[in-house]
Amino acid sequence: MSELEIKQNNSSEVKPNASVKEKLQIPYAVLCELTHRCPLSCPYCSNPVELEMKSKEIDTETWKRALSEAVKIGILQAHFSGGEPTARKDLEELIQHASSIGLYTNLITSGVLITEERLKKFYDAGLDHVQVSIQDTDPENSEKIAGYKGHAKKLHTCGLIRKVGLPLTVNAVMHRQNLHNLKSMIDLAVELDAERLEVAQVQYYGWALKNQTAFLPTKEQLDNATEIVEEARVRLKGILAIDYVVPDYYAKRPKSCMGGWGRQFLNITPAGKVLPCHAAESLNFLEFDNIKDKPLSWIWENSDAFNRFRGTSWMPEPCQSCDRKEIDWGGCRCQAFALTGNENATDPTCEFSPYRNVLDEPLSNVGKEEIPEFIYRKINVRKPLNGIGHNSNKSPKS
Repeated sequence: MSELEIKQNNSSEVKPNASVKEKLQIPYAVLCELTHRCPLSCPYCSNPVELEMKSKEIDTETWKRALSEAVKIGILQAHFSGGEPTARKDLEELIQHASSIGLYTNLITSGVLITEERLKKFYDAGLDHVQVSIQDTDPENSEKIAGYKGHAKKLHTCGLIRKVGLPLTVNAVMHRQNLHNLKSMIDLAVELDAERLEVAQVQYYGWALKNQTAFLPTKEQLDNATEIVEEARVRLKGILAIDYVVPDYYAKRPKSCMGGWGRQFLNITPAGKVLPCHAAESLNFLEFDNIKDKPLSWIWENSDAFNRFRGTSWMPEPCQSCDRKEIDWGGCRCQAFALTGNENATDPTCEFSPYRNVLDEPLSNVGKEEIPEFIYRKINVRKPLNGIGHNSNKSPKS
């Protein structure tokens, strides 16, 4: 992979804003969060707790410029997400522009707002792939989790996606309250003619952290899920590819989050802020540059937020002397800060972290009979907005 060099001050000390000279890789993908508007209210949503209003969304031309700048720095893939990206009326135009400049295009959607006519427009515009979220195979539980009555519509949309000739991935966020249906979720993905199933356990920051006790599975549930996935991978080889993401509260080593901070990936929010990962706004000590103000190449190379945890020089002990420091890159920064409040904390999911004991309390609540009610994702506004939020009966406008 091509590399750029960032000129940085050499230092043998680990300081909040100091790092040695690091090699900067070219990112391969950009996640375009077009809007935070969404008819669903999923209590594990990866969007920040402070959601952006429609009035703050960047316009079509700014998005097109951002995509063009992404190609110039070597990005190969554009993933259109939200909120619900199909709430934007200019989505066809953005897909067409991305496709015309050579980007692989992927739509990540709830599927509840899409018609066959619009899917055909996406296809004609050059869309390459669609991912649809399904909360559970049990319709009642699916709609409880989503905070929206749309399960049948999701399944119908999956059929339309295959009808127009687009590849389909089913996104299945799994947790304490739906893992008992994992086998049927795998069967459903096959029935829907999906090429891929992403079995992703809830990751605990943002909205999901607010609902941690409601979602965190037992160790037995997790072990059983792993066995089910491994068996299905063998049985369905050549039929369905299965990606599997587990919660690392039970792990001995942290995950390599995003392949390392500011190494392979960037995210653009509805308001135009450029982030190293989709959850980075939870790090309230960082300030993020905006695509409206600075070129994407400058932000990728020079932004303080991107350079803050890039490479290894920021790491404290025991990370600094660990032989895995260029494998897991210090684990998840958002998770570590959420659990400890310390900017530089070693991810508590590492067995050598001095903060490992912060996992004792959430793990002690696992499996209790009383399951707390969900805290649903919502945009806090002074007056209602059409088509936004839990149980809205109106269609969103763009």
